[in-house]
Amino acid sequence: MAKLPLAWLQLKREATRMAVALAGIAFADILMFMQLGFRDSLYYSNVRFHHSLQGEIVLINRQSSALLSMKKISQKRLYQALDLESVESAHPIYLDYTSWKNPQTGIPRNLLVIGINPQHNVLKLPGLQENLDKIKLPNVVLYDRSSRKEYGPIATEFEQGNNVTAEVRRRLVKVGGLFTLGASFGADGNLITSDINFLRIFLNRQPGLVDIGLIKLKPGADPNLVAQQLRNYLNNDVAVLTKQEYIDFERNFWASSTAIGFIFTLGTIMGFIVGTVIVYQILYTEVSDHLVEYATLKAIGYSHNYFLLVILQEALILAVLGYIPGVAFALFLYEQARAATLLPVFMSSNRAIMVLILTIVMCFISGTIAVKKLKSADPADIF
Repeated sequence: MAKLPLAWLQLKREATRMAVALAGIAFADILMFMQLGFRDSLYYSNVRFHHSLQGEIVLINRQSSALLSMKKISQKRLYQALDLESVESAHPIYLDYTSWKNPQTGIPRNLLVIGINPQHNVLKLPGLQENLDKIKLPNVVLYDRSSRKEYGPIATEFEQGNNVTAEVRRRLVKVGGLFTLGASFGADGNLITSDINFLRIFLNRQPGLVDIGLIKLKPGADPNLVAQQLRNYLNNDVAVLTKQEYIDFERNFWASSTAIGFIFTLGTIMGFIVGTVIVYQILYTEVSDHLVEYATLKAIGYSHNYFLLVILQEALILAVLGYIPGVAFALFLYEQARAATLLPVFMSSNRAIMVLILTIVMCFISGTIAVKKLKSADPADIF
């Protein structure tokens, strides 16, 4: 009898046991999928603003640790950057968090306010370009249509043609248009307005101190080379980063400087361990139930490696069959989580392959441990 049918026949002989094993593997896969999905969502949602920057180099204060905690830099550094021949333009960006009062309930909730010069579109976001002229007017802001519902039905009201106003930092502002950025773990909602309106909202901010300096280079200029030139040219109070370095800078903060990344990684490890234990129990019981048959085969000359191969084949079958409902249910949960949190919780091909590999490894480890029971089994003792 071929080896693969033997493994399959042993598994399907006990349909209930096999169903329990597949449910356990699917549960472990779902746990790993959800932990990895939320972790990647955390990383991606917190760098969407960084990806939207329409420039090659970013200037920030050396003491800044993340978008949540930006320190100010002097706008003079941007003017100094223009001295380099490769630099085409330099743009200040203001960032700060403040309270938005829900127009219907009056309940305040913090959001991120972004101040830019409306003469130049420095952010590549849907809906922003066509609405830049509107924020030139006093006390007019653009509202992120992907903000959480706790801020009120702002996008719905605006799209219905209603006049939408709200209180931001005790100042009445009017919503002049909508754009799309999306909620993150740092901010549930976002506003974009002009730099002048930003300073009207944040009266404690000085016009010459900005949070980010965005540098656009002339065509053909090497961002890495120009970044190094700027590091040598500007004072050391400013950190000069390429756009990709700035994205990595923010991502590394959430991965290494907060407990969130560690918690999700730990949850993935726990899912792996749970799956390993479940599959081990199933395969160990399988070996125990067929100990006499295995001993007979051992007595007529089959080696221990043969039994190991059979158990590993069973483990592989369980891994693949358990993975299918696991990934299907994870896709359903991703959709529910995305609707509930507005976070970018999506399945990626890399994650799907990673969890499949982890599932196979998990089952192989369980099978290798379970088959050890046969290694010391003496056919004479069995009979």
